[in-house]
Amino acid sequence: MSVSSSADMQFFHQLVRSGSLSGAARELQVSTPAVSKRLAQLEARLGVQLLSRTTRRIAVTPEGETYLGHARRILAEIESAEGELRGLRAEPRGLLRVNATLGFGRMHVAPLIAGFARKHPDVEVQLQLSVNPPALTEDAFDVCVRFGEPPDARVVARRLAPNRRLLCASPGYLARHGTPKTPHELAQHSIVGIRRGDEAYGVWRLRSGKRLETVKVRGSLSTNDGEIAVTRALAGHGIVLRAEWDVARYLASGRLRQCSRTGRPRPRTSMRCTRCGTGRGAGAGFRGTPARHFAVDGAQASLHTLRTTGPL
Repeated sequence: MSVSSSADMQFFHQLVRSGSLSGAARELQVSTPAVSKRLAQLEARLGVQLLSRTTRRIAVTPEGETYLGHARRILAEIESAEGELRGLRAEPRGLLRVNATLGFGRMHVAPLIAGFARKHPDVEVQLQLSVNPPALTEDAFDVCVRFGEPPDARVVARRLAPNRRLLCASPGYLARHGTPKTPHELAQHSIVGIRRGDEAYGVWRLRSGKRLETVKVRGSLSTNDGEIAVTRALAGHGIVLRAEWDVARYLASGRLRQCSRTGRPRPRTSMRCTRCGTGRGAGAGFRGTPARHFAVDGAQASLHTLRTTGPL
């Protein structure tokens, strides 16, 4: 439908509502002859008579009734669409329930939510951090933060950035024991291990060039907590395998160094999975929050929802 068609519908609807040519002229702030001329042009374009008119009153013809019915429906749909779009731009309000993994949520999600809450005081934000996050199918949250691939096609997801894992150690440890140059040299080093769930402990899968190599590692210190593992690596107890988002600040300050020649761990990707089926304004506002970014592997990505597989 062209712009002129919708304008003609609006004109005819207003003309019928006014009840006379002169009344429509007053509302449109034009002359009565101008209204009469526009009506004649509309009837000529449609090829039917829409109104029977006298100097004092107008009557809608059967063809006019048909046109008027369609015009009212179409104009109402246009108004509804515009109102919905205005609502999306309106200030979000209501309850926003956010779930994230413990380490990433504490370090990256919580600061972003604090900024969002300051910007949108009418939104009540509930942030829950989980060691074992609930399934996305439980519908307990509006936004969930995970890593990895979405569980199924019903989850609305968008990839944010690579989630690289890095082999790191303190400068003191590397000065004492040297930097491993091949994946298999890791077997001669002390490893700060992380035990998680049913995953095989002490087995690292690294990419060396185009080859994927499996390396058995060992160490006297292990934990099920990534933050403790990084703390032990900072203290010089060995090499740790951690996500880049967790160790980037220590690499930047020089407190940790990357064992770059050893091999690269298999890449994992971070995803954004938005589970906001309720359509509430708070969730829509959070999903649309621009310009709050975090850097992963040099890529800028705005936070919303992520999903992961495996330990972080």
